[in-house]
Amino acid sequence: MRSNQGFRLLLAALACTAAAAQPLAAAAADYPVKPITIVVGYSAGGGVDAMARIVAEKLPALLGQPVVVENRPSVGAIVGSNFVAKAKPDGYTLLMGAPGPIIFNHAIYSKLPYGPQDLTPISFVSDSPLVLLVNVNNPAKNVQELVNQSKQNPDKSNYGASSASFQLITELFNRKTGAKFTHIPYKGANDAVMAVMSGDVTMTLADAGPAFTGMQSGRVKALAVTSAVRMKDYPNVPTLGELGIDLKASLWIGLLAPSGTPPEIIKRLQEEVAKVVDMPDVQKKISGMSVTPMSNTSEEFAKIIATEIPLWRQLAQDNNIKAN
Repeated sequence: MRSNQGFRLLLAALACTAAAAQPLAAAAADYPVKPITIVVGYSAGGGVDAMARIVAEKLPALLGQPVVVENRPSVGAIVGSNFVAKAKPDGYTLLMGAPGPIIFNHAIYSKLPYGPQDLTPISFVSDSPLVLLVNVNNPAKNVQELVNQSKQNPDKSNYGASSASFQLITELFNRKTGAKFTHIPYKGANDAVMAVMSGDVTMTLADAGPAFTGMQSGRVKALAVTSAVRMKDYPNVPTLGELGIDLKASLWIGLLAPSGTPPEIIKRLQEEVAKVVDMPDVQKKISGMSVTPMSNTSEEFAKIIATEIPLWRQLAQDNNIKAN
């Protein structure tokens, strides 16, 4: 009698689970039927925001629905990332993310309101190395002079970083060179570049989009790039490797959805993002920001995240780099 009752309860539970899944499955077949929001965890004007707006401009013609960008800036892009991680997994609330909130936050924060399992990767949009920027009036003519400057005046030497990615890579720069730059948090890469322009911080490692904008203003100068080879747009700027500093880094920007989003929706979005990235005018626009246009599959994207989180977490632990 008890076994029959237990079996009936199990069947009821399975029926409830199936019923709960049916609305999402049905919705996936008709997707999309209403506007889509792409959340950006940074201020407007930064590299992630720029990529989100490029995608949001092109997707409506492919999906048949409006796509809007919503900025939810915070230190480490935690607020925006958590908002999407907790959103309904129906494909209507997406995140334009970067390694900071998706990889590096999990390496340096002991507590986060969201985990790696809470977001499903869709596709890359671009990839970019970082540019080491200082104020144009800074007397340092090269990286070694900048490092020496920080050693001589550690209490006056700092750097702006808008997320865990920029912070961890810059702290690694400190370790590799013996520099004494202190971390000052900002809500966006553009804000960190502006801080260098105004002299509020000594230096920043910025992705190429905001860096290019800052350099165009004539108020900052580039001392090095973190790519393996010199960037075609900055042929006179050496790589850190050329300067004897063993540090290479690049930052992707990509689209993600809440975990549990139907695979059919993930696949549809991945295919449409790939079409957007391949558009000649999009290629020209992204390349014009010294960024490499790039798309990939959800599986490829997921593998990168799964591989890099433990690597950077170990590096943070080895070097005692913590955000809280």
